[in-house]
Amino acid sequence: MWFLGAMLTTVCFGINNSIFKWSTGKGYSKVNLQLLFYASALILTFAYGMATKALHFNVMAILLGILIGVLNANGNIQMSKAFEKGPASLTAPIISANTVFPVLSAGLIFHEKISISQWLGILLILASVVVIQYTPKRPSGKTNYLPWIGRISLAVLSFGILGVLMKLAANLHISSIDILVSMYGGGSIYLLLLNASAKEKMSKAEVKLGALVGAISVAGYGSYFFALQTGIASIVYPLVSLNCLMVVLAGCILFKEKMRSYQIVGVLSALLGVVLTKI
Repeated sequence: MWFLGAMLTTVCFGINNSIFKWSTGKGYSKVNLQLLFYASALILTFAYGMATKALHFNVMAILLGILIGVLNANGNIQMSKAFEKGPASLTAPIISANTVFPVLSAGLIFHEKISISQWLGILLILASVVVIQYTPKRPSGKTNYLPWIGRISLAVLSFGILGVLMKLAANLHISSIDILVSMYGGGSIYLLLLNASAKEKMSKAEVKLGALVGAISVAGYGSYFFALQTGIASIVYPLVSLNCLMVVLAGCILFKEKMRSYQIVGVLSALLGVVLTKI
């Protein structure tokens, strides 16, 4: 079941990232969109927690949840700004390397036992993620290197630390609903402060899109915590990183983009990696 939970997370994250990609060309505010999806997700998770009487907050759950929420929001913002500072063809693959941090921590800190075939599968999936996302092309103009690499470093650290904290929460047996409410609450406050400083107005289209992304995010993160609590984190993280495949497929179907030969190879090697992790 944990494997299905990881795959559902991959699908949900892939759909949301495809929506973010689509929204970029529509001129929507990145901060507003994230604030709205965090706020709508907070309402959904809090209402569910109250209705089922599943909320049992403690200091650790609140602190971990807030940290995860802020790190996720910051990572998304830094990634968006990195795309503006340097070549997108290099930005996405480099940031995807953040998966290495939680994978290593699962083995070194949380002492998970991984077989040789599973390690091969993990390495294949990680390599495939980079190959699938990489789009070789000449960047227009000069790369603003220092701000670009700075944004990338912050995004990698944010997403990498986030993954480690999620595994920590799972190991401490903290209720997923407590973490989710704290995560969306902390992230909402962080994004609200950013929105206030930017003084950006919200459109009705952003509100509707934010609500949709929020609902999908709740399903995605709920499945993510379930997979980490019941499965092998060293395998869950690479599987979830395959959400980029959903974005590529969305590009082919919705944006009429053509899949390159090396991306097809990346997809096939990723599928082989998935099979190896199940042996």
